[in-house]
Amino acid sequence: MIELIKQSAVPASIMRSASKGALTLPAAETIEILVYLTTTNVFGVDASMTLAGWDEAACRSVCADPNSPKEVLDYFLRNRRPRLMLALLDNPAVPESALLEMAQEQSAESVQLLLASARAKASRNVLHALTSNPVLMPSQTQQIRTTLERSEPAPAEQGKKADEIVAQFIAEHAEEIAAEEGKSFQLVGEDESEPEPAAAAPVAVAAAPAKKKEADKDIERWSPLQKISRLTVGERVQLAMRGNKEERFILIRDGSKVVSSAVLESPKVNDQEVEMFASMRNVQESVLRGIAGKRKYMKAYAVVRALANNPRAPLDVQLTLVKNLLNMDLRNLSMNKNVSDTVRKVAYKLYKERTEKKG
Repeated sequence: MIELIKQSAVPASIMRSASKGALTLPAAETIEILVYLTTTNVFGVDASMTLAGWDEAACRSVCADPNSPKEVLDYFLRNRRPRLMLALLDNPAVPESALLEMAQEQSAESVQLLLASARAKASRNVLHALTSNPVLMPSQTQQIRTTLERSEPAPAEQGKKADEIVAQFIAEHAEEIAAEEGKSFQLVGEDESEPEPAAAAPVAVAAAPAKKKEADKDIERWSPLQKISRLTVGERVQLAMRGNKEERFILIRDGSKVVSSAVLESPKVNDQEVEMFASMRNVQESVLRGIAGKRKYMKAYAVVRALANNPRAPLDVQLTLVKNLLNMDLRNLSMNKNVSDTVRKVAYKLYKERTEKKG
């Protein structure tokens, strides 16, 4: 029947009956016909009114069904009957981009619905998008942080064991490591004439036992930066992959590309760290290219947004990512004076196209 109606192959009287929900058809098919008729000039008003008062249980069943037509799901997403929204949000046929758009709406009701949705709470992308929503209450912010922490995958569960990942990286980059050995430690964005950290002098090998013990105590008091500054390139690569969050934050800025690359390969690095790296301006371009080139990182929307807004990111990377941004972020990027004119213009053009199309 829906195909006949689309082709205008039925009498106007039947179309009118259909717009009032008076045809003897299964509920799902009737709803699909009504959604189509809302787009027509003659029967649109009647069909919209009929749908607004249609049986809630039948509508909820359609909204929850992964096999429901896209046009039907889109209709209910636009019209947002509160009691149908959870069924829609948890329906895998509804694209995650729809949930991400909703996460950016400055609406307390939208936030509450997403936090009540099992699917939304299981999506790290949606949760990260929610964290920047200004209408979040402190209790909701804490709820999101707790959920993100619990969903953080254990490093050892990522296919290969940590030791195997480290060994493989070192083997694959042995020539690079050897070529870099002997070069002094330098952080990206720091003046090379800058003096070495205080108390970083090496301990003499032939020091007397008492002096050596005192020197060891001094070493223990060194900051992570001071300790790292005494390591060879090979040792820094090892630390980049095995060390803690603070050490990775330093080593991602290492002047040696092989060291900063090792940070991105660490089995310990998580989405929040990568998002921070993607927004940093004092890293090598190779770091930002490395993030953009890894599919596992590009699955996190917050990382995509951070890279697109980073003035340090290569232009080709930014232009590739712009099309993946949500409308609100496109608008913000189009007004971001820190990025190039080209990126701003592309973001504005895409934002205008999308919003005009919606309207």
